[in-house]
Amino acid sequence: MTPDVLCIGCVLWDVIGRPDPRVARRIPRGADIPGRIVKVPGGVALTVAMALRRYGMRPTLLGAVGRDGEGELLVESCVAMGLLTDHLTRTDDPTDRYIAIESPDGVLGAIADARSLEAAGARILEPLADGRLGRPWRGPVVLDGNVTAPLLREIVSAPMLADADLRIVPASPGKAERLRAVLGHPSAVIYLNLEEAGILLDRRMTSAPDAASALLEAGAARAIVTDGPRHAADATAGRTHLALPDEIEVVRQLGAGDTFMAAHVAAEARGADAPGALRAAMEAATAYVAGRG
Repeated sequence: MTPDVLCIGCVLWDVIGRPDPRVARRIPRGADIPGRIVKVPGGVALTVAMALRRYGMRPTLLGAVGRDGEGELLVESCVAMGLLTDHLTRTDDPTDRYIAIESPDGVLGAIADARSLEAAGARILEPLADGRLGRPWRGPVVLDGNVTAPLLREIVSAPMLADADLRIVPASPGKAERLRAVLGHPSAVIYLNLEEAGILLDRRMTSAPDAASALLEAGAARAIVTDGPRHAADATAGRTHLALPDEIEVVRQLGAGDTFMAAHVAAEARGADAPGALRAAMEAATAYVAGRG
């Protein structure tokens, strides 16, 4: 299968704990309550790739996975989902992991152990550099902020991606500052939530439209900002489009941003205009948060 989109970044295991809603809707600090713990394939690049595959696209993964047992199981899971794994960098480091505790109010806390990806560095780009994926690459590229800031700069300036459709997401608020490395790129699209936008801009933002406008002033070519149940904004020079999600009961939040991004990329790949793609992304994310996707 020939890929039509590259997903570059974190490929790992997510370990997620959620409280039993029949017992607790809130988790006090230090509480020990019943719930469920799941272990699923994760990482922003992988999660977006999984969603893109469901939308009929053919993603290939560029990232780092250990040769340990967890890495073998992870690659097998990716293959079973129809993802292309031939160009993953296999390392002697342990396969990366992410652990989080989630409640209906959001993620209470999380730790991302992406040492394998960070240690692999530019090696994950070798399938692009040596021409195995074609040179230059002209399709969409999903790039997550789990890669280091120097590698972000290297990727967005790489000659083999000069004609690519770059779509960049910070991965978490704690890594939003890394996207300063890509501000000023003439065509990259950056996706952030309101908190991440405020961190990147180093000031508090009160709405997605204001944040998107401020990101353009800071050098972004196109900024797409979400704000939970409030308006999302898609801004480029001269125009801003808005979309408002339906009111729903929140069942889960972790992964909603990845679902939004994948739906948006897929919609534009199918030829949707900017307002239509924003609506499609908002509908997909809303369904996901409500537990329907």
